[in-house]
Amino acid sequence: MQRFTISLDDELALQFDALIAQTGYGNRSEAVRDLIRSRLDSASLGGTALGARRHGTDGNWCVASVSYVYDHHEQTVTSRVLDLQHDHHDLVITSLHTHLDHDNCLETVVLRGPTVAVRECAERLVALRGVRHGNVHLVPLEFDGGKHSHDSTGSHRHLKPRT
Repeated sequence: MQRFTISLDDELALQFDALIAQTGYGNRSEAVRDLIRSRLDSASLGGTALGARRHGTDGNWCVASVSYVYDHHEQTVTSRVLDLQHDHHDLVITSLHTHLDHDNCLETVVLRGPTVAVRECAERLVALRGVRHGNVHLVPLEFDGGKHSHDSTGSHRHLKPRT
């Protein structure tokens, strides 16, 4: 493990310590590591040179959690959401539909696949007319390095979150 020192002005240090206390990190190091991972993941998912240098060219796959709220009485939005999910059935792993009240539903969809396709599908879902409070969380994936099989159906490779 490597150590390094950073300097922060007093106000920024106070704000950072307040964030650490609010989010439950054990110390500044854990919080800084998380911030660095988040920035590196963001760079790799955005296709920047920084991400390409860090992660190489292993296919640029990701998994995404897409959450949004809509009024289920608006049949056109329900239809648009379902149509888009069916159009991208190869990316949709699962969806969770939660009734918030008599009118509003929260839906969370998990997508997995090539980053460009997942991002495009996720952004289209939250941008649909009638969808509110949309949020997309992408996590970059990499192949675990080995092939194996569980039975006679053949070998396959697993994807895991990048470290």
